[in-house]
Amino acid sequence: MRDRLKSVSGKKTLVTGAASGIGQATARAAARRGAELVLTDIDAEGLAGTVASIEGAGGKVLAQRALDITDYDAVTAFAEEVHAGHGSLDVVMNVAGVSAWGTVENLEHRHWRQMIDVNLMGPIHVIENFVPPMTRAGRGGALVNVSSAAGLLALPWHAAYSASKFGLRGVSEVLRFDLARHGITVHLVVPGAVNTPLVQTVEIAGVDRDDPRVQRWARRFAAHATAPEEVAEAILRGIERNRFLIHTSFDVRAGYWFSRKFALPYEYAMRKANDRFYYSLGDGRRR
Repeated sequence: MRDRLKSVSGKKTLVTGAASGIGQATARAAARRGAELVLTDIDAEGLAGTVASIEGAGGKVLAQRALDITDYDAVTAFAEEVHAGHGSLDVVMNVAGVSAWGTVENLEHRHWRQMIDVNLMGPIHVIENFVPPMTRAGRGGALVNVSSAAGLLALPWHAAYSASKFGLRGVSEVLRFDLARHGITVHLVVPGAVNTPLVQTVEIAGVDRDDPRVQRWARRFAAHATAPEEVAEAILRGIERNRFLIHTSFDVRAGYWFSRKFALPYEYAMRKANDRFYYSLGDGRRR
């Protein structure tokens, strides 16, 4: 086994979802630490803005490409280009993701499909293309997968989202041991509320987003949310300290501990949370 990665400084580092939110904040924070970046996002304009801000501050971007991580061929072509020009990477960060909430009677097939395609198969496409060359290079490194509190806990209306995030958690737990022999550490990030553009754009199936009750919940969420810059720093500290589970807020850490230690009270709390969520949005539900 190689020594674990102690810093991203001087390391070739891929960040997906780099156009905004956690991905953008993580790319910028890694650049400040001296990482040599490879960046992707589906948003070409936002990605260009991230690249410009990093290079304007003296950071180094080796390669960047606007692509959809659900497109395996596009990810493969980009990986081939990166490897041809720069060799294998040292750090791979799967940050890109989307969200949709709803009860099972309101969720449509497209919601389930989008969550799995973007949040689970997207990271798998990245892992397939970028991690095997890391193992063959023999330099060690790190793999970071951004899951969610919804990958640990049974949050209300999160069935489709949790399907993808629990799946990514499972992939990460297995690869944690599988990649250890190659000196590649694996890190699962489990944020709670994070104040990103996703807060205002997340689709809630069967609910009118303009309803005052829904807006009140959104404001409450935003007020409680962590800044993406704080999440980015937590991710980089987690890599440096070789933490598998990277928590970004105390409430998620406490909730996960509670769920494992007190199964029956946890079940009661989740039932009550689901009821409260359902009835508090009653007037906002579409008829």
